Amino acid sequence: MAFSKMVKPESAELLHLTVLRSERLSAHWMRVTLGGGEIDRFRPMGYDQWFRLFLPIGGEAGLERVPAKANRMFGYLRFLRIPDGERPVMRNYTVRAYRPATADAGAEIDVDFVLHGSADDGTAGPASRWAETCTPGEHVLIIDEGLAFNPQRGTDRVVLVGDETALPAIASISGSLPAHATGTAIVEVPSAEDALDFPRPPGVELIWIVRPDGTAPGILALETLSRTELPTAPLHAYAAGEQALASGARKLLVGERGVDKNAVSFCGYWKIGAAAPASKAAREAAAEPRA
Repeated sequence: MAFSKMVKPESAELLHLTVLRSERLSAHWMRVTLGGGEIDRFRPMGYDQWFRLFLPIGGEAGLERVPAKANRMFGYLRFLRIPDGERPVMRNYTVRAYRPATADAGAEIDVDFVLHGSADDGTAGPASRWAETCTPGEHVLIIDEGLAFNPQRGTDRVVLVGDETALPAIASISGSLPAHATGTAIVEVPSAEDALDFPRPPGVELIWIVRPDGTAPGILALETLSRTELPTAPLHAYAAGEQALASGARKLLVGERGVDKNAVSFCGYWKIGAAAPASKAAREAAAEPRA
């Protein structure tokens, strides 16, 4: 049975949020906690819920100029008309954790950033640099995009594979699975310090792979996947991270391991050699004829 590739959110409106705090988790991980603003309008879905995040790299005035549907083609074209230097940076991130409001505190969203380079020496990208240097009270915008892991494809038996950029998604999926779920999670990271453990059902085995310097991301994860015993069908496989890893895992599972193609969810977050993954809106906008 074929299921939708994506699960749409209840609402895709533009939400204003505030930085509550940040925490360095490891050499390559920074956690930023968002809340305040319009957090009460956010609807948590669990699993790998992701969103567009707009960062005030050129100052917060630019956030006020972001169009309501900046994640869609025509909205993205309007977004691009915001002058350079003022235009916010748009990136895609996963909800690592959501905590509902209590009597003492408002709702919160944790967002984990993979750090590339260093903000101190100027080698970090704009999102990485922002995560390292943001302070409480700064404003951001988000647009909810829903799920790539469609739970209708199954949650009882799973295979999850990804690199460090997929760790927040795999961790959140694992925390959303039923307690009786079984399977395997394979996560490739750049250093042992970056292997941040996460809650999961007792029946889901976690395999960490530390990638040696000079090894292309995803190669070792795919090698491990090729020799990993799969749960009995029906199962739900999920692959995310570097583009070749995500598509390679699908090809391996369907072409070599006999997994039903409708039982595989996959998502390429980034591509080796590209500064940042292009959104669907960006790709569509780029394909439009220019005046």
